[in-house]
Amino acid sequence: MLFSEMPLCAPILKAVAECGYSEPTPVQSRAIPEILQQRDIIASAQTGTGKTAAFMLPMLERISELRKGSKGAPRVLVLTPTRELAAQVTDATRTYGRHLAVRSAVILGGVPYGPQFRDLSRPIDLVVGTPGRLVDHLERGSLDLSRLEVLILDEADRMLDMGFEEDMKKITSRTPADRQTLLFTATMNRSMVALASGMLKNPVRIDIGGKKITHDHIEQRLHVADNLEHKKKLLRHLTSMEELTCAIIFSGTKRDADTLAQELKDQGHRAAALHGDMNQTARSRTVRDLRNGRVRLLVATDVAARGLDVSGISHVINFDLPMAAEDYVHRIGRTGRAGATGIAISLASGDDAIRLERIERYISQPLPRLVIAGLEPTRSLQARRPSRMGGKGRPGQGNFGGRRSEGGRSAAPSRSRREPIVEYRSRKNTSGSQNP
Repeated sequence: MLFSEMPLCAPILKAVAECGYSEPTPVQSRAIPEILQQRDIIASAQTGTGKTAAFMLPMLERISELRKGSKGAPRVLVLTPTRELAAQVTDATRTYGRHLAVRSAVILGGVPYGPQFRDLSRPIDLVVGTPGRLVDHLERGSLDLSRLEVLILDEADRMLDMGFEEDMKKITSRTPADRQTLLFTATMNRSMVALASGMLKNPVRIDIGGKKITHDHIEQRLHVADNLEHKKKLLRHLTSMEELTCAIIFSGTKRDADTLAQELKDQGHRAAALHGDMNQTARSRTVRDLRNGRVRLLVATDVAARGLDVSGISHVINFDLPMAAEDYVHRIGRTGRAGATGIAISLASGDDAIRLERIERYISQPLPRLVIAGLEPTRSLQARRPSRMGGKGRPGQGNFGGRRSEGGRSAAPSRSRREPIVEYRSRKNTSGSQNP
């Protein structure tokens, strides 16, 4: 099926064609017809699969009718976990709705209230926002959801992970019972099932690729490190590579992101940090600098793992492995987007062994061990599970707060029989066209 064969109005099809898109992605071809039939849906799809257009195109079709929303009472609400994802959805609204008279607003925390009060004081069709600020506007009376026709939960699993369940319930309780609800998630666990059962009515289930999407177009590598200082030496080598044109480096904590970004600046790199403690103005400026090339190395926490869509990211480096194996897939998906190839490099020391096991089990493949001449590890990567007494620490977090305990004596490097060590090699990044 082509976009031109879908029951979308001419202005929307014109905008899609102007973007250079002719054929929908799998999640778009399956979700758009169901959404246009006003069915509730649960769609499991990873980032980079075109899910934003999967719900935005039918929403624009719905609100393209002449009937307008009332003051502060949108017809469609898109709920997102982060400000970056909200900005991405807002951009998609403007791009695909460029030939429509659609009134939309973005409601985010970390920015002044004035422009938001102004937007909500007028007739509004569609609102995109993050949970905390939306609840604030509901309590202030500036946002009215009594006439809402469609509620969209984008990356609902991430909102649960970030502790927004109560805010989501408050928002849902203010909406009509007969609304249409669209839930998009990357994973479907017990918490998601419970959330969906209370919000959706006889939903259509759409599962695109399931959780086993492993980014075959992304070359994945692992470097074993003895300790924090060894990690820094490896990072210094990696960031000096000519083939690394632009990279996102993931850190476990906000403090570490700031510290590591400053160290990279001191080494002469165009580096910046991105995390949740930054206000929206600073975050937007940093992302803009990444897009226009002023920043080459972005050191980020998982706030950037989802919703940050920047073309030309040649490498992703996991300086700290993520706590959840699912987040590994989301992180590395920041490179190799839109048909391009990419390289994802993870650094791991002894305390990371259990996390690495989870990641490799989740993606159903081992990460190839690579060694850089002169930076070979002298210790094995073996899981050291916490003892029952005093095992409250969270290995791998807070690297810069002090030296990580390595435990035991130095040992010769070892490797698993199923996880070969391979020689270091490089590959250039290529680009391709992007689906919506």
